[in-house]
Amino acid sequence: MRTLWLAAGFLFLGLGLLGVVLPVLPTTPFLLLAAGCFAKSSPRLHHWLLNHRTFGPPIRNWEEHGAISRRAKRLAAGSMAAVWGLSLLAGLPWSALVVQSVLIGIGAAFVLTRPDGPSG
Repeated sequence: MRTLWLAAGFLFLGLGLLGVVLPVLPTTPFLLLAAGCFAKSSPRLHHWLLNHRTFGPPIRNWEEHGAISRRAKRLAAGSMAAVWGLSLLAGLPWSALVVQSVLIGIGAAFVLTRPDGPSG
C-alpha cells in the first residue's frame, strides 16, 4: 500500500509541477494531494514538500488551518471566471455553460469560504 501512496504522490507532484507552466492546470490542489500521499508513504518527501520555499507555505496553511490565502482565492476565482468567459466566447452550448456555471459556482463557494489563515 505504501508503494501505491508513493506512486500517487509522484503523479500528483508531476501534475502540480505541470500546473506551474500550464495555466489551465491548477497547481495547489495537486500539490495538496501529493503532500497527503507523501504523508502516508514517505515522511522525507512530505517534509521536503512542506518546507519547499515556494510550495510549502500554501500546503502548510491548508494542513495546519484548513486555510487558503486571499491571494490564492483571488487567483482561483479569476481563473474560474476566465475559463467560463472563454467557454462563452468559444460558443459552447448553453447546456454546457449551465453545467459549468454550477460546478464553478460550487468550486468558488468552497474556495472563497475557507479561512484566510495566519498569512492572510
